[in-house]
Amino acid sequence: MRKKNQPSALPSISDAEWTVMRIIWERGTATANEVVQALEGAMHWKPKTIHTLLRRLTDKGALDYEKSGREFVFRPLVMERDCQLAESRTFLDRVFGGGVAPLVAAFVEQERLTPEEIAELKRILGKGGKS
Repeated sequence: MRKKNQPSALPSISDAEWTVMRIIWERGTATANEVVQALEGAMHWKPKTIHTLLRRLTDKGALDYEKSGREFVFRPLVMERDCQLAESRTFLDRVFGGGVAPLVAAFVEQERLTPEEIAELKRILGKGGKS
């Protein structure tokens, strides 16, 4: 196993890198070949592209790996939920000036919400946003 500490700040992950990270988060660990196989048909990427994304994620501190025979087994160094929250905050700050209410209003005004979705939003808001 490589000796690499978890980064103090969460790495910035591109859209393509999110696709790769989701596979590894789902599985817990994955070889490069497993990631390539998982993306066959879903993405029109060459294996070299996926290997590049894995290397970038490793360089950023989002993944670590260990060599197992001729393959590298990748594992996440960052939790999916932490990355989701960081990405949400970045989006909220960039697009809505940091305000949650304008974000929710934009969705509520533009989308048809089911009664279940409305009930869930009410439940979340009733708790002050803590689920």
